Amino acid sequence: MSTWLGVGIGSKNSKGDWLEVYYPRELINPSEEIIVKTKELVNYQEGNLTRPIPQELKDDLSKINQEFFSLNAETCLVVIIDSELPPHDVPGSYLRLHLLSHRLVKPNEINLVGIFNVLPTVAWTSDGPKDPKEFVEILTTKKINNEPIHVFSLDKFPCLTDYVIPEGVRIADSHRVRLGAYLGEGTTVMHEGFINFNAGTLGKSMVEGRISQGVVVDEGSDLGGSSSTMGTLSGGNETLISVGKDCLLGANSGLGIPLGDRCIIEAGLYITAGTKVELIKANNQVEEVKASDLSYKNDLLFIRNSLTGTVQCKENSKTVNLNEELHSNN
Repeated sequence: MSTWLGVGIGSKNSKGDWLEVYYPRELINPSEEIIVKTKELVNYQEGNLTRPIPQELKDDLSKINQEFFSLNAETCLVVIIDSELPPHDVPGSYLRLHLLSHRLVKPNEINLVGIFNVLPTVAWTSDGPKDPKEFVEILTTKKINNEPIHVFSLDKFPCLTDYVIPEGVRIADSHRVRLGAYLGEGTTVMHEGFINFNAGTLGKSMVEGRISQGVVVDEGSDLGGSSSTMGTLSGGNETLISVGKDCLLGANSGLGIPLGDRCIIEAGLYITAGTKVELIKANNQVEEVKASDLSYKNDLLFIRNSLTGTVQCKENSKTVNLNEELHSNN
């Protein structure tokens, strides 16, 4: 169990409901002295807590980020969360998402159960986050005043790069990576790549496919164009899918089992837990197994026999090597 403290600033709708909260990196667990003082001032015992910033903390926090405290005090707040407890409000949910994208916790290391029910749907616009229920009035006012406004999306999760800029990564289309994604240093996300919240890469990787919620891709792996990984948000799948080190998911392939290291799935082949696989052993004997029986096993090559249409698996003798220059991302 771990406790995290964040000092943030957010935006609300006209009713005073939180839409989103931003936490500067230096104001997440700023120092042990400030954390202890904060917990005393807000009378923190345990669990999750959201409070306005105590006046007695302003001087201490201003030394860390002076500009931050020149802003509207009504939207500044202190949030303390227990990593094992589920989120119960918008500020606590956003602190959890920041922790992931700042690489302070890894995917599946912090409780996010129920976050969809907590977060409101927000109109993410060129004029900041807006409540969709209030947007018609906002749009009318903008049009009357000849002020342009563009709606980028209607979603519960914002774009990662509107809140966090991870060091040492490249993202071709930032709208395809949600806040709460974990991008290891050296990761390249191409235009068609997508990374959901509570998912991501642990190191140098090429992402041209989709990394679904809860999925973790280890270092040195390549997700080819339009490949996909099966998440746990829909479809009743309870097994956390993962990709080991130095793996390759071919273009338009799919993964529904945890994959070991140095494995390859050929282009266009979708492997689910129940897929019947002909396992070709070293002595050329063939054993029929379910794909789930091969979970976490290393050095496997999955192919589809072009004559019979059966899915086959044999030992992989190839090595996946990513382009060093492409992933330096300096």
